[in-house]
Amino acid sequence: MRIIIYLCALCFACSAWAERTVEQTLDALHAAASGADAVTYFDLYTSNATFIGTDASENWSISEFKQYAMPYFSQGKGWTYTPVSRDVFYAKDKQVAWFMEILDNASYGITRGTGVLERIDGEWKVAQYHLTIPIPNALAKSVAAQIEKLAATTPDS
Repeated sequence: MRIIIYLCALCFACSAWAERTVEQTLDALHAAASGADAVTYFDLYTSNATFIGTDASENWSISEFKQYAMPYFSQGKGWTYTPVSRDVFYAKDKQVAWFMEILDNASYGITRGTGVLERIDGEWKVAQYHLTIPIPNALAKSVAAQIEKLAATTPDS
C-alpha cells in the first residue's frame, strides 16, 4: 500500500513540475519580449515555429517573425504583455502542451495568447504562438464592418 501511495505522489509531483516548466517558459517568453532580449526570446521557440499576430496578414515562420522583430529589439524596444490568467493542457505523452492565456497590454488592453509547446531534449519550446484581441460580441459586427472598409481602401489587403 505504501508503494502505491508513493507512486501516486510521485506521478502528481511530476505532473505539477511539467506544468511549472511550461508556465516558466511562457513567463520567460514574455519577459524576454518586454526586455527586448532577442537571444532569449527566439531561443524559446522551435526551429520551425509559427507566430500568428493580430493582423490577418501576420502568419509568420519564426525566421519571418525574427526579421519583423529584430529592428525593434535592436533598438531596445520590446513589447510587454502581462499574464492575467493561463490554462495549460498536456497530451498523454507529456511531450506536447497547449495553452490559452489572457494578457494585459498598455496599448491594447486585454489580449489573448494561445499556442502549442513541444518538449525537445527536455526543454519546452514554443511551436506556435497566436496573439489575438478578443472582441466583445456586441461590437463584432461593427469591427467586422471597419475591417471590411479598411480592406476595400488598402491595396494588397
